[in-house]
Amino acid sequence: MLVKKALIDPGRVRKIPPGGFSWIDRRFVREGFIDRLPGEAILLYFFLVAVSDAQGLSYYADPTIGKILKLDPEQLTQSRARLRQAELIAYRYPLYQVLELPREIKGPPRPPPGPSSNGILRGGEPMSLGEILRRAGAEKSLGKEKE
Repeated sequence: MLVKKALIDPGRVRKIPPGGFSWIDRRFVREGFIDRLPGEAILLYFFLVAVSDAQGLSYYADPTIGKILKLDPEQLTQSRARLRQAELIAYRYPLYQVLELPREIKGPPRPPPGPSSNGILRGGEPMSLGEILRRAGAEKSLGKEKE
C-alpha cells in the first residue's frame, strides 16, 4: 500500500529560522556519515547544527558545550577530532563551523554492530533522532557509573 504524504499540522511547517542554521542534511543518515561516528560525536554534531547561525558558525565555548552535553573535556576533544576528521566541521578556537557534507565519507569506520561493553547495540538498526540522543546519553551515564 502506498502511503500518501500529507501535513499533519499545516500551521507548523518547519522553516529555517532567520537567525539560525538548524537543518541536518538527509545525506548524513542516508549515505552513512552517521554510521562512522560514536554517539558523543553525533551528539556534538547535532548540537552544533542546532546552535549555529545561517553560515554554520557557533561561538559556544568548550566548557559550556561540555556542560550542556554532559561530556568531559577528553570526550569533547575526541568528538571534535572525529568530526574534523570526517570533514563535518571546521574548528579554530573559539569558533566552530558546521560544513556542507563532503561528497565522500571521510574517517575510519565505527566498530561493527554488536553489543558494546555496556550492552547497548551499536549501529546497524534504524532509529529515531530521539533514540540516538537517548542512547548517547545512556552510554555517557553508564561510563560515569564505572568510574
